[in-house]
Amino acid sequence: MRPMNRPTTRVKAFVEDYQVTEVPEKHPSMFEPATLIFGAALGVLGIVIGLELLTRVGITPSTSIIGAIIAIVVSRIPVSVCRRFKSLDRQNLLQTVISSATFGGANAILLPTGVVWLYGRTDLIPAILTGSVLGMIIDGTILYRVFDSKIYPARGIWPPGVATAECLIAGDRGGKRGRLLAAGAILGGIGRFLGFPMDVFGVCWIGNIWALSMFGIGLLVTGYSSRLIGVDINKLYVPHGVMVGAGFVALIQIIVLVARKETGAAGETSCTISPMRFGQTLAGGFLAFMIASAVMATLAGLYAQMSAARLMGFVLFAAVAALAAELIVGISAMHAGWFPAFATALVFLVLGMTMGFPPLPLAFLVGFTASAGPAFADMGYDLKTGWILRGSGKYPGFEKQGRRQQYFAGLLGFAIGALVVVCFHQHYFMKDLFPPVDRVFVATIRAGTSPAVAKYLLAWAIPGAAVQLLGGPSRQTGILFATGMLINNPVAGLTALASLSSRILLLRRYGPSVESPMYVLAGGFITGSALTSFGTATAKLK
Repeated sequence: MRPMNRPTTRVKAFVEDYQVTEVPEKHPSMFEPATLIFGAALGVLGIVIGLELLTRVGITPSTSIIGAIIAIVVSRIPVSVCRRFKSLDRQNLLQTVISSATFGGANAILLPTGVVWLYGRTDLIPAILTGSVLGMIIDGTILYRVFDSKIYPARGIWPPGVATAECLIAGDRGGKRGRLLAAGAILGGIGRFLGFPMDVFGVCWIGNIWALSMFGIGLLVTGYSSRLIGVDINKLYVPHGVMVGAGFVALIQIIVLVARKETGAAGETSCTISPMRFGQTLAGGFLAFMIASAVMATLAGLYAQMSAARLMGFVLFAAVAALAAELIVGISAMHAGWFPAFATALVFLVLGMTMGFPPLPLAFLVGFTASAGPAFADMGYDLKTGWILRGSGKYPGFEKQGRRQQYFAGLLGFAIGALVVVCFHQHYFMKDLFPPVDRVFVATIRAGTSPAVAKYLLAWAIPGAAVQLLGGPSRQTGILFATGMLINNPVAGLTALASLSSRILLLRRYGPSVESPMYVLAGGFITGSALTSFGTATAKLK
């Protein structure tokens, strides 16, 4: 098999020893009756899981692994219809549907709707539903069109996507790989049950060491700042300012990469999406976000809250916030497997407050921004899974077909998620069941802001920009550092640094030959952690 190019990290693909021996002339269609019906059923299951856990426990689990396991089990049923699902490509379509329905419906639609409801304007729910659904569709479409570009290469990490691929391959092939994955899953499940984030441990065995080191340090800074120096850095808007600075530099780096001519090493030019197409997609996405935000603002009657100039400024800023948020979230998701969609929305909410937008438009701004990101990241995970199963880019025609069918599967999941939220959001809200972060957004809007906040943001944006600039566009150290700071989980920080230390020691002791089994084990850690997290969260529903 040809050598793996590494445009973003030195990491080999988890499955570089996995070879597709038979490639059909045509990729299975998402619209085959059996696939469509089974996929729709899984989509309903995914959004139900997502709504229940997000509102009652405060998390949205990765249901890709759940969908993969269900598909594997169904394929073993001795019925002719079920045997069709022995195809890894059909299993990939099914897990794409359930994952898209979960993250799209819960994170991208229910969460923004809850903000407006808690703000007390239930009469404007149709407006925020429209805005969030449009934002979600634009979000997923942009990722589909830029996947395997310089910025978001298919050979990037995308850890949950690799873990799902490992699960499907192990279910299909078994053998030593299956046993190794199972061992990792058991260890990951035990670790998660004991309170250790084993998904973070697994990610740190495969991702960029520099980026993940900064991620772990960021987690520790926020987690222990109050205990060590007696200062809550969130009250000084340190994480927010760092993300603003790092995000600004990251966007400039993206623009430079898009503008740069395609010269250099083969690994830098092997992506199937050219810089020109990437730039055109972002330009089209920005225009689409502007139209969506204008439609939302019109339906909500925000023109009564602001002058014409201020309204135009709101529409423009909402589009910038949505596009910037999804790009930042996508970078974090690709490198670390964690995406700070809620925290990024909070950053743009604070920026909107410093710009003087009234409270009601701010509620729509944060909701619209929150809808941009989850679908982007999740679609990246699913396309990474499919890319591996289809031969890691070895068969371009087949890869193009499969990617298109996965996009259709994602749209089906989005549609199911949107329909269920539209029909049943009142069921949750009337029982005072909201995503916990909604209360944070509303409390922030009502508390207001002061000129001092702008000074804090500007002051901390400078070191954030410096860290991002020093790390370069391939390492994304500033974005990952800010991501860690926006998440209050010091145990995850300690786990990340411990995992990175063990990885370095193993590589020094055994050399490159240990990488392949480490990657499979890491996939098991992520899988076991995801399943245990889902199980324990579901148990809490009682």
